Amino acid sequence: MHFIQIGSLKKQEIHEIFRLTDKLIDNTAPLLSGKHFALFFPESSIRTRLSFEIGIKSLGGSCTLFPPETLDKREALYDVSSYIGNWADAVIVRHKDYVKVKELSKNTKVAVINAMTSYNHPCEILSDVYSMRRLRSDYDKLTYTFVGGDGNIINSWKAVGQVLDLKINHVSLPEYRIGANNKNYQFTSELEGVLKGTDVVLTDPLPSALRNASYYNKYQITFERMKCCKEGALLNPCPPFYRGEEVSQDVIDSEYFVGHAFKKHLLYVQQAIILYCLNIKMDDKY
Repeated sequence: MHFIQIGSLKKQEIHEIFRLTDKLIDNTAPLLSGKHFALFFPESSIRTRLSFEIGIKSLGGSCTLFPPETLDKREALYDVSSYIGNWADAVIVRHKDYVKVKELSKNTKVAVINAMTSYNHPCEILSDVYSMRRLRSDYDKLTYTFVGGDGNIINSWKAVGQVLDLKINHVSLPEYRIGANNKNYQFTSELEGVLKGTDVVLTDPLPSALRNASYYNKYQITFERMKCCKEGALLNPCPPFYRGEEVSQDVIDSEYFVGHAFKKHLLYVQQAIILYCLNIKMDDKY
């Protein structure tokens, strides 16, 4: 099985990945013993690459790392993945081109896992939902407000909102709307009114067009703006975040910020995704 986008999953499949994650947190069994993985990651990747490599090796697996540009050759990606299937059990790829990741997964037996593209970031967002589930048992009843441009983070939050029936608000300038309003996705250009009903504020690094004082004055998430949210509200900025741009220094230093440890579960969620794609059932093997 491939893991390319959240929207291709069913609710029960995400719950199964979360169930596996619960078990993996205290796991010591070498569930990936004898399994090898081909990883395509840029040198600039820190969190996603580190958590995937450690996650694989801690379960007894091994991996070979390539730069993502390796996939930009003239050779058909079907042939690339077919050859890789002789020696590796899965491909984990971080490449800006979503189409290339999809092509890599077509008509091939080797599992392909999308570690990030410019269009979506499925592992990261699934991990965020899992971490929120650990913090708040009512995570699926909360209102999530994303403040920022279009891009892979809001695309993935919108997708997970549709699958898990989460309420996702998107706040930005009108040209950054990513679709029509519906039950799970609501777009608005007015921040203050939306914050009053918000439980979790989400941000993403801003595109260059939005890095200006006018945007910051209207949309930057500050300590004062977080005080407008519902009681117990949390701030989850997608890393890397930039103090003084999408978020202020004072809000990162406040109790609203979920903290760096919030991302600790990324490793376990990615392990669970690997097990799920390879159809390795913990209850059967250990």
